[in-house]
Amino acid sequence: MTGLLHTRAELARARAALSGTVGVVMTMGALHEGHETLLRAARERADHVIVTIFVNPLQFGPNEDFDRYPRTLESDLAVCRRAGADLVFAPSVADMYPGGEPAVRVNPGPLGEDLEGLSRPGFFHGVLTVVLKLLQLTRADLTFFGEKDYQQVTLVRRMCLDLDISVEVVGVPTVRQPDGLALSSRNRYLSSAERQVGLSLSRALRAGADAAEAGRDAAAVLTAAHAAFGAGGSGARLDYLVLTDPDLEPGPVRGPARLLVAAWVGGIRLVDNAPLRLDPPC
Repeated sequence: MTGLLHTRAELARARAALSGTVGVVMTMGALHEGHETLLRAARERADHVIVTIFVNPLQFGPNEDFDRYPRTLESDLAVCRRAGADLVFAPSVADMYPGGEPAVRVNPGPLGEDLEGLSRPGFFHGVLTVVLKLLQLTRADLTFFGEKDYQQVTLVRRMCLDLDISVEVVGVPTVRQPDGLALSSRNRYLSSAERQVGLSLSRALRAGADAAEAGRDAAAVLTAAHAAFGAGGSGARLDYLVLTDPDLEPGPVRGPARLLVAAWVGGIRLVDNAPLRLDPPC
């Protein structure tokens, strides 16, 4: 039976009754198969699983879709029950931020001002602040994040390392639809035509990965990815398409790497990424 909690006091009482390891999956709701994969991963690793559902106003800019973001608590609860979550914590904004917007926030450092942070100023300040608060409230031993938002996973890991937060951050591979589109709560906003345009992101990643597998160097991998993104005049507006090392530092000459892309499809901004390995001939 999955318990639904709305207040800090309810969460504190329920958390005190849990023994063994606790895993937390943090979400903004509108749960889909990708979230369910996170829940199953948590279920396999932890004795108990807490899901948080909170649309965090701190990570939305003034022209972004906070008010429009889907709130689907009943269907979200069905997903949580199906995946075997023990508790769902769905606080109000007032309960999450009882003193109003916090004056003290987590500074993500230089990495948080690049890529997503460059396009969405202040975004990761809001993300890391709410993640830290939820880790404190749930007292989790493990926390699970989807690798679709790879920069987020990387920054959460760095925050836990730098601030001595004793929680294991587990990245779970991106879940995709059969045609390659990464699952996202924002996909529901796409028309059928826009959805086809959105495939340009995964097409770019696939082309880059294929080039790397063929032994091409970093420059050739990026060239192949850019060519595939724009093939046939896709209609998507590219924000960035970059190749980095696994920690999002400047791209390596060889070895493990990460290819990341973000683009606008109509009024919807999509992100995606893929791991690859560079082994060009010496």
